[in-house]
Amino acid sequence: MTTYVLVHGAFGGAHTWRHVRARMQAAGQDVFTPALTGIGERWHLSSPQVTLETHVEDVANVLIYWDLRDVVLLGYSYGGRVVSSSLRHIADRVAHLVYLDTSLPSAGLNMSPWGINSLSEGLGTPWLREAVPLQGDFYDDPAQAAFHGPRRSPQPVKTLADSFVLGRPLEEYPFTRTYIKASRGEKTGVAGASWDAADRAKSSSDWRYHELDTNHAIPENRPAELVEILMGLV
Repeated sequence: MTTYVLVHGAFGGAHTWRHVRARMQAAGQDVFTPALTGIGERWHLSSPQVTLETHVEDVANVLIYWDLRDVVLLGYSYGGRVVSSSLRHIADRVAHLVYLDTSLPSAGLNMSPWGINSLSEGLGTPWLREAVPLQGDFYDDPAQAAFHGPRRSPQPVKTLADSFVLGRPLEEYPFTRTYIKASRGEKTGVAGASWDAADRAKSSSDWRYHELDTNHAIPENRPAELVEILMGLV
């Protein structure tokens, strides 16, 4: 049995993983899906005081309090920033690090993909960022759209605007690394950073690389294929 910790993206929640988690648990795997403070099922805890570090502690404390070791840690979309920043607390507990359709940090200062300038603080600045509207064909199954649409929540701005320092290049950590890309993902704006990350991963012997034929909604559109990749890592 392998232990997996799956971290969801912005404006979402732990319910992102409902089809992935069910399949993995049915196969006998141990799966944790932390719910990040202030969004999703923990929307009731939203406040201006919720920061990127809050989400880092959400994830780190799952590993620490459950005493999880040798885990497969996955960050999806915004969750990639969370797991990257959490490494300073839990890197020694990670056996394999997975980035799912997200940007990759470099050693040194890593800024938000949304940009500090566009989310600047000041008197009168909204402390919540509204959820990005989704196109009607974002989910392959209309039932998925009906489920996830009402569950998308605004997100505290500081989680998106805060920066963090990655102590050393990801390739120098002792764990192994995988990058998984949505081959139909957008190539402009914020989403463009994931293509840069994909190029970095697939051109390096330090990474395993996979593509899935879908858009960014990998956990909802391709849960079986994603589970097959994850269970093949160990």
